[in-house]
Amino acid sequence: MNRSLRPLLLTALLPSAVSAHPDDSPNIIYILADDMGYGDVSALNPECKVRTRHIDSLAVQGISFTDAHTSSSVSTPSRYSILTGRYNWRSSLQSGVSWSYSPALIEPDRLTVAGLLRSNGYHTACIGKWHLGLGWSYKTDAPEQVDFSLPLTAGPNDNGFEYSYIMPASLDIPPYVYIENGRVTAPVTDTIDGRNGYAFWRRGPIAEDFDIAKTLDHFTDKAVDYIRTHAADGQPFFLYFPLTAPHTPIIPSDDFAGKSGIGPYGDFLLHVDDVVGRVTAAVREAGIERNTLIVFTSDNGCSPSANYKNLKTHGHNPSYIYRGTKADIYDGGHRIPYIFRYPALIEPGSRSDAPVCLTGFMATCADLLGIRLPDNAGEDSYSHLAILRGKERRADRNRLLVHHSIDGYFAIRQGPWKLNVCPGSGGWSAPVPGDESPNAPRMQLFDMALAPGEPAEANRYVPGERRAARMLRKLGRAIAEGRTTPGAPQANDVPVALYK
Repeated sequence: MNRSLRPLLLTALLPSAVSAHPDDSPNIIYILADDMGYGDVSALNPECKVRTRHIDSLAVQGISFTDAHTSSSVSTPSRYSILTGRYNWRSSLQSGVSWSYSPALIEPDRLTVAGLLRSNGYHTACIGKWHLGLGWSYKTDAPEQVDFSLPLTAGPNDNGFEYSYIMPASLDIPPYVYIENGRVTAPVTDTIDGRNGYAFWRRGPIAEDFDIAKTLDHFTDKAVDYIRTHAADGQPFFLYFPLTAPHTPIIPSDDFAGKSGIGPYGDFLLHVDDVVGRVTAAVREAGIERNTLIVFTSDNGCSPSANYKNLKTHGHNPSYIYRGTKADIYDGGHRIPYIFRYPALIEPGSRSDAPVCLTGFMATCADLLGIRLPDNAGEDSYSHLAILRGKERRADRNRLLVHHSIDGYFAIRQGPWKLNVCPGSGGWSAPVPGDESPNAPRMQLFDMALAPGEPAEANRYVPGERRAARMLRKLGRAIAEGRTTPGAPQANDVPVALYK
């Protein structure tokens, strides 16, 4: 059996789930780490050199998905898919990520998870890193310059969130400002110089109330306050809490500096784990633990900025046994931790190795509330609810998943089989696009049950191979029909090229 599927050691110490009939509208907290690998969680990786005790606690008390994937191996597209239940490559963004002043990616009329929940009685909030583009206002006398004093549009509040407190993009991308309900919270009066190394960030404008080193804890303070405030008012709430870490700048607070023994990235993992602990403590202290669904996951795999070479000397691999890193089509780019805790529904210590995608969150929320999604929403969202209830179906194990790399290369996964529609990584790991051997097969076909590391010698692809041909036809249909779920065909936002 794959080592990642080992049982949780503490399961036997916990009582079974109390009830299979939870309340109708659980509170929902979605914690999204930034650039955290599957191997960075000690409940999933027996060789993890950092003990993530708070994340592990969620796993012990809930269910861990050991074959979970983001729709893309980079940030902006994977966040789009989480909130819309739609594959990112159906949008206008066909490669890369949004930048400092990119326009909004989510289409104006598209239903989001927040909009779905808000229309069904939830208070909804987004606190943390947005990175999906915004509608900035520009100075009338200098149209190339942003006017930070004017309100923004096309942000969280225009996408189903009743309250928002965000920063625009990653913590290494300017402008360095907080935005509350569409307004920058303090004057932007300075420019901060860039830095290199672990604490990397780019040069750019910074607001008077913004401290890069304190941003993670500042957002956590806001999230904890939100939980405490809304736990008592009787209305169910949805808190989308996208973290800024352990993405660069890798700057753990003094409480964690040097504590992991494997370098700054390991220390930052301890800091992230502490954030999860603060959130779970707030839920417990508010008395809402039983009927609160907490999801912990990551937007893609770990970045090379974590310094894999240094971590290897300490015996730690953020990608665990999987090949590649953030940006890649290999599983290290998009296989991530995915943990649900919901005491009213989920049997403690559960595990599932059914292949799933984070696009499934929208359908799962709809299923929990007994809502049917319209044809033009959640086109690639399959509910996880049967698995959460311990009633996994045969279809759950044979679901078609589509992966996407930073450069827009595709892979298709069904059952144990994965077809990478490119000869290399499609991203940042060797061989990068353009550097593949001229003799390399143009595609890569792997049995992930036998070769989870996707080594070149396990590539089963040859031109005309029947399985690969069938998978390519399925991928072509998924692109052409605008959806992978049952329903009326839908249009992609732009033409989508299968081959690069």
